[in-house]
Amino acid sequence: MITKDAEISAPVVPAPEPAAPQQWPRKTRRAWDEAPRWQIYLPLGSYLLFTLIPFYWILLFALRPAGSTSLVPWPMTFEHFEKVWTERSFGTYFQNSVLIGVATLVMTTVIALAGGYALARFDFRVKRGFLLALLCSQFVPGALLLVPLFQIFAKLQMINSLGSVVIAETVFQLPLSMILISGFIRNVPYSLEEAAWVDGCNRFTAFRIVVLPLLRPGLIAVGSFAFVHAWNHFLFALMFLSNQDKQTIPVGLNTLMSADSVDLGALAAGGIIAAVPVVVVFAFIQKWLITGFSAGAVKG
Repeated sequence: MITKDAEISAPVVPAPEPAAPQQWPRKTRRAWDEAPRWQIYLPLGSYLLFTLIPFYWILLFALRPAGSTSLVPWPMTFEHFEKVWTERSFGTYFQNSVLIGVATLVMTTVIALAGGYALARFDFRVKRGFLLALLCSQFVPGALLLVPLFQIFAKLQMINSLGSVVIAETVFQLPLSMILISGFIRNVPYSLEEAAWVDGCNRFTAFRIVVLPLLRPGLIAVGSFAFVHAWNHFLFALMFLSNQDKQTIPVGLNTLMSADSVDLGALAAGGIIAAVPVVVVFAFIQKWLITGFSAGAVKG
């Protein structure tokens, strides 16, 4: 039993002092870390200004009245857009470009998906040679394909048909699209398909249920690239389409320029009509586009 005197005479143990906070080594600052902000923003602002001035100049010519020399598009007018859309048949050109672009997108994506899966999942004797041929085909300019394609389309009676341009654009886009999709499929674990086979799926069903949803960024990247190239390509549409009601927007823009004079207002309005759909598409798909191209380039 502890008495009261024992409690009083017991030594008092001092409380431990709190530990000092750990001192992390200070990061050495380099010379460029201490640069003033103006040295960063000035080059970026100059580059942004250099990039945006041409766009402003196009808007200026498209929105100000004909004959005006003002640097501000005021009073604003849309007469140039009405002129190119109705008098210059840009409404028909726009429709033809949309049909060619969408058809090229679908055909390129479907064929490249089948070919890319074969390159990624199967081994065959001429695989390396086939991949080398695909890579070498990227060094062939489109102008070299005009004569053989024209002869083929002439025998098939497809000259002056939108289908001829769609086939030519698809042939031109397939090598790169197939390489990108094959690289993206390689990033999908093969064990996922094997697990689907064990559950009773065949190869096509396993690909559709398991692999295809994971390929969405790659398919968007390949499809958008094919669409934009078909939308902007000038050479195939000029050579294979002769009637005015079959022409595309790039060819229509070329008709606005003559040897004697150039209607700058109409040309600027036509350029904006040609650029707006591509800008809108890229604004919605930029997230998947960057992911798809980076993933498809990891393994090829």
